[in-house]
This record gives sequence, C-alpha cells and structure tokens, in this order.
Amino acid sequence: MATKNISRLHHRRHSAASWYSQEPDPILTALSQAIQNAPTKPLNSSLKHLLPSIHAHHIVNLINLNPLSLPPLSLFSLFQWLSSAPASSTFRHTLQSYCTMIHFLCSHQMLSEAKNLLRILVSRKGRNSASDVFAAILECRGTQKSNLYVFSGLLSAYLESGLVLDAIQCFRLAKKHKIQFPFDACRSVLEHLMELKSYKLVWGFYQEILECGYPASLYFFNILMHKFCKLGEVKLAQSVFDSIRKWGLRPSVVSFNTLINGYVRLGDLAQGFKLKYVMQENGILPDVYTYSVLLNGLCKARKMDRADELFNEMLDVGLSPNHVTFTTLIDGHCKNERIDLAMDVYRQMLADGLVPDLITYNAIINVLCKKGELKEAQDLIKEMSVKGLKPDKVTYTTLVDGCCKEGDSETATELKKRMIEESIPLDSVVYTALISGLCQEGRVVDAEKMLREMLRADLKPGCGAYTMIMDGFCKRGEVRTASVLLREMQRDGIAASVVSYNALINGYCRVGQMKNANMLLIAMMNLGVEPDDITYNTLLEGYCKYRKAEDVSKLRGAKGLVLDYAAYTSLIDSLSSNSRRRSKE
Repeated sequence: MATKNISRLHHRRHSAASWYSQEPDPILTALSQAIQNAPTKPLNSSLKHLLPSIHAHHIVNLINLNPLSLPPLSLFSLFQWLSSAPASSTFRHTLQSYCTMIHFLCSHQMLSEAKNLLRILVSRKGRNSASDVFAAILECRGTQKSNLYVFSGLLSAYLESGLVLDAIQCFRLAKKHKIQFPFDACRSVLEHLMELKSYKLVWGFYQEILECGYPASLYFFNILMHKFCKLGEVKLAQSVFDSIRKWGLRPSVVSFNTLINGYVRLGDLAQGFKLKYVMQENGILPDVYTYSVLLNGLCKARKMDRADELFNEMLDVGLSPNHVTFTTLIDGHCKNERIDLAMDVYRQMLADGLVPDLITYNAIINVLCKKGELKEAQDLIKEMSVKGLKPDKVTYTTLVDGCCKEGDSETATELKKRMIEESIPLDSVVYTALISGLCQEGRVVDAEKMLREMLRADLKPGCGAYTMIMDGFCKRGEVRTASVLLREMQRDGIAASVVSYNALINGYCRVGQMKNANMLLIAMMNLGVEPDDITYNTLLEGYCKYRKAEDVSKLRGAKGLVLDYAAYTSLIDSLSSNSRRRSKE
C-alpha cells in the first residue's frame, strides 16, 4: 500500500509539472473556464455538453493543479454542482475526489465545508469503513498541511454517526502512521463510549491513549472503577485501581472506598478489610463512608458482634456516624432479631443530634412491629409527619403486616384506606398480609373478598394467599368452595404447593369425603407434587374418624410410619380386605 501511495503521489506531481510543459487537458481547461465564467454563465449551460466526458479523476486533477488559480469557493461550487448532477449523467464522485476536496478545503481554512463533506462520506461508506476512508485520505493529502484537522474531523464524523468502533480504528491508524490526534478528539471518543455504557471498551481505549501521552486523571480512574463495581466486574475495577500508580497518580480515599464497596457488594468482606488496612498503611485515613460500607457488609453477613466492634472503632478514631451508618446498624440488628440493641442504636442516634430520615424511620418501625409494639410504631408515623416526612409504601406495608400478625386486621384495613387516599399503590405484599390477618381471625369470607379486590387491581395472588383462604373454608367445612379456588389457581397458572393440597385433603377428611381425598392425592402426584408426611397422616386421621373401631388402632399405629404412596395404598387395601371379610362373616 505504501509503494502504491508513493507512486500515485509521484504521478500527481508529474501531472502538475507537465501542465506547463505539455498540452493542457482540454477537459480541465473547459472546467476551469466554466468556473471562471460562472458569474455570467451558469455551470449548467457551460458544462451540459461536457458532462458525459467528465470523470472523478478530472476533478482530482483540477483541485490539485488549479491551472487558472481559481478561488477555493469557486472550485467547491463546481464540486457541489457535480454532486447534484442530472440523473441522466454518468458522473459520480469517488472516495478519492471527496478526500482530495476535503484536504483542499482544510488547507484554505474552509473547515465547516470540510466537516460537512466528511459527514457525507462517512454516512455513505457506513460501518467498518474506517480503514478504506483513512487510507484514501492519507493517499490524497499530498503536500498540503491539513492532516491534523482532516484526521480528527474524520474521527468526529464517525462518532456523530454513532460508529464508535470506526472512530477508534481511525485513532489506531493515525497512531500507526505517527499522526498525533488532539486530546479533545480522544476525549470525545471516551465520552461516547461512556454514554453507550461500553465500559470495557472505555478502559481499553483509555489505556491506549495514555500510552500516547494523554494526561491521566484520577477522577476518570475513579469513575471507571465505580462503573465496573456497579456491574459486579470487580476484577476489572481492581485492574483500574492497580493502574493508578502506574501513571504517576496516588489513589485517594475515594479510590479505596469505591473498590472496597465493590468487594463488599460481592460478599468478599475479607478483601474489603484488607483494602482498609492498605489505606491505613499508605497514610490514607478511612472515612465515614469506608466504615459504613464495611458495616453494611457485616450486617448482611449477620456478623453483628463484629459490626458493633467496627462501629466502636469508628467512634474511637473520632468519626461521627451519619444517617446511613446508624440506619445500617439498626436494620442489621433488627434482621438478626436483636431488637433491643437496634433500639439502643436508635437512641444513640437521637442523642448525637441526628434527625432520622425516612429510611431510618422505616427501619425503626420494622423493629417495633416485630416486637408487637404497634402503638409505638404508629406514634412514629405521627412524629414523621410533624417533621415533614411523608410515610411511603415501605412504611405502610411494614405496619399493615405488623397489625395483621398481631390480629388487628381492623387497623390494617384502615391503613390500607390511608394508602389509597395518599395515592400510595397497593402491592401483592399488602394484600397478602391482609388476607393472612383476616384468615387468622377466621374471617375467610372477607379474606376472599380481599383476594377478588387484588385480582381487580391486576395483581396476581401467590400460592400462599390462595392456600390460606382454602384452608379457612375447609375449616368451616366448605370444601366445595376450597376446591373451586384450587381449580382457579390451576387455571391461572399458579402452581399449587403440597401445603395447598394438604389443606384441601384435610377439608375432605374432616367431612368424611375420603374418596375425594384419595382422588386429590392421585391428582397431585400426577402433577408432580410429592406428598409429605403431613399428607399421609392427614389421610390416616381421616380414616380413623370413619373406620370401624377394630381398624382404628392399626391406622393410628401407622401414623408417622407411612412415608410413600405404596405403603399407604398397601395399608388401605389391607383394611378394605379385612372389612369385606368381616362383612361376609
């Protein structure tokens, strides 16, 4: 390619020299004169008869030689006129004619016109064309001093067309030919890649431009680490971190915190603490964020004793915990059933003069609901309102669930109404909690109404909601209604669990419908639901209720021992045989 390019360059220089020593090309002469006469005679009139004879190489020669020293704008006007030549014309611009004109425009500071031609060229050539276009621009540059803008303009044109990989290819080709790109062009590539969230490409390209002298930025290193950590690509974040010193920079507390957070989110607490020690060894003091991140990891791992130790260490080094720190610890103690400790942390937070935010209040309300202290939880909601905080979906859902578990479905229903009044959307969690509470109070009809309301709200009840209602109806002896609910579940694609089947089997056994109970047992197995010991014991208890006295002792003795269908059928069949024999006797 290099030999070919040099040959073409010599040819053009020879053509320029021969202009004065040989007969001029008549087409070039006609083109030049037509341009010169354009103010008085339009190009369409002057060149109409010549148009079939004009080819792209004529335009290239005209631009390079310009025998009549025509103004740049005049030559560009001819170029544009030919671009929109009549459909009957066979003339077509080539890659070379475009590239030659682009160089010409840049050398005469007509940069906006050059940029527009570059956009047209890139849009026509499309994806994966960078190599060909770059080679053509390189070939057509001649001795004109327009290289820098032309090549950076080409890169920009690819970026504007969304062809980022072609833009990167332009940079690599320029690097290969020792053409220095301005840093602004490199920054544009980085920005486009960031917008596309192609962070691996960003990191690869950033390393390439750093090798070419692009100034390293600790801020950009930190941003990249944050993006990789957010995606769970902590190994890549670590490689970015390791490169900071390579480029003469020193990791900051933000750098360490970002990587620590990445490891902790993956559950690698050991590496998180190791980085904390490395920070301290390098004279960088961990801050509140460092401790909060590690505390969060310990709480999620249920290592609450270690979390308390770290919290105390934080206080010992003179750091003041913030809302996040306190809330993390409160929530951790709550989830680990250490409610008294959670309340101690809450009181310490108030003593430190921190006003709880919505997240903190929600954590405390959760603690109080778990303790069954519903009045205190509702008082907190009033306190929130006084402080200008509006309870959210989490607040109400927690309180509704707490009321239901304490058997206070009336208050739970009132809270549901308040949610509707405050335009807080009800979800499956709220409805399921209400259904559970109503079922616990034996209000199964109301529970079913709640289920219907849930369905009308386009929410899909889970298996648990249906099972609780089925069980409630079965306990009332309304097994027909329960069986309708089971069929409804199956129709709507909700997989019934063994608990669902056990509830209905128990219902059949309670009313003496042992045939239906056995049929349901076979049906559940056909659907791939394995019976458990509760299934068989429920069936055996049903038979105890309705069998003759001489069979009861055998049935009771088998309870807890029948573990599969074969043993169950064998037992029932033997009892049936004995029953038939006794009736004959």
